[in-house]
Amino acid sequence: MTETQATEPIRVLIVDDESLMRAGLRLMVDDTAGITVVGEAADGPTALSQARVLDPDVVLMDIRMPGMSGIETTAELTRTGARARVVVLTAFDADGFLVEALRAGAVSFLLKESAPEAVIEAIHGAVRGRARFSPSVLDRLVRIASTEASGRAAVPTQAGSGGSAPPAALTPREWDVGRLVAQGLTNAEISDALVLSLPTVKTHVSHLFDKLLVTNRVQLAIRILEHDG
Repeated sequence: MTETQATEPIRVLIVDDESLMRAGLRLMVDDTAGITVVGEAADGPTALSQARVLDPDVVLMDIRMPGMSGIETTAELTRTGARARVVVLTAFDADGFLVEALRAGAVSFLLKESAPEAVIEAIHGAVRGRARFSPSVLDRLVRIASTEASGRAAVPTQAGSGGSAPPAALTPREWDVGRLVAQGLTNAEISDALVLSLPTVKTHVSHLFDKLLVTNRVQLAIRILEHDG
């Protein structure tokens, strides 16, 4: 089942250097579940030009393209304040690609082997700022975040009780919660570790999303690890 359809069609730009893949994606999503493909691009510079002219809601972005990669293109869209949300759709799921795509500003990361329903759900989710990941991709990202966190000092269980100082926008307790998210803990586990109610933990996580401009726990973990490194 896909996300609830928006009143207006979701405008999608497809970016992939393989013409057959672009054609297949267009066939998959165009005029499906409230989605309209408004353009295609075979490389990064063309994608940036198309994004400026067409103002799509979502960009389906390949990673490996000649010249300017999909990650570089995504970063440039983010830098220039483009409205479009990027859903990476690639055959390559190496750890470096996953992390760099999210750091560049991608909302979701799917493998090209994903079912059509998953791609459609990711497009609808992207418009609402909701991340979607292929199951294997999510497992890898959580493992990356957890592995990086395991080599750092233990997260304090009392606000302000050591460790790196939080970013200026965060309260000490939000920082405590964020660092536990970066270690891969669930909200329930954070609730037990910090002796907080579950609704309070959820509120802190929501504030972290807003303040650090992220849309999912993996992006949040990466931001925390970058600051805490």
